[in-house]
Amino acid sequence: MLSKSQISFIKSLHQKKYRKESGIFIIEGIKSITEFINSDYQLHSIYYTAQFAPLLPKNTANIKLFEVNNAELGKISTLQTPQGILALVNIPAKQKLEPKSLQNCFSLVLDDVQDPGNFGTIIRTADWFGIKNVICSENTVEAYNPKTVQSTMGSLCRVNLFYTNLNSFLADTKVPIFGALLEGNNIYKTDWGNEGLILLGNEGHGINKNLIEKITKPITIPRFGDAESLNVAVSAAIFCSEIKRGNN
Repeated sequence: MLSKSQISFIKSLHQKKYRKESGIFIIEGIKSITEFINSDYQLHSIYYTAQFAPLLPKNTANIKLFEVNNAELGKISTLQTPQGILALVNIPAKQKLEPKSLQNCFSLVLDDVQDPGNFGTIIRTADWFGIKNVICSENTVEAYNPKTVQSTMGSLCRVNLFYTNLNSFLADTKVPIFGALLEGNNIYKTDWGNEGLILLGNEGHGINKNLIEKITKPITIPRFGDAESLNVAVSAAIFCSEIKRGNN
């Protein structure tokens, strides 16, 4: 049985302020928890209902385990329909973005993406296409937001995330900067080369004006219908797919 203090602490992690203070975030679902256990992330504790006891991964020796009932899980879960198992994970130390890691590969750069579902889907898409680095503006939504974590479906543990001042970062980069703009070269006729940054903008306002001038290769996804715009996560998937098609 969980104590009131345990419930209070875990519920506090639903908020960014307390995730930052404690250095802990929440993941839910047996698939995601298993993937995090098998990654470099360190799990703090796991809370599971009886039906998930046989499904617990074997390598949990250094993780605190708590069997809970459905009512208790409902109090601590971030989901309307809890998945029967929840874990607390230590937020890793901030990684340093090394310029060499941007060479001979492609990385995604997100300028003020705000929707956690979009962000999580972009991380999952990057993982699918083997893109290891996602570089975010300082105002991009937090990676450990529960909705972001849930949307990644475990891919969060395999993608390197960086938050930085994009103005300074892009000014110093030595690799091509491909920017997703309404006016630019046709994405389906683009010669990608073997490295670059893919800059994607905010859902409502696109790429900030002070960053547009740093784009060396403006790219557009041609419109064939009447939709006003594309979802940023969909755009990211199209860019990733075209890059891989152009390099295979």
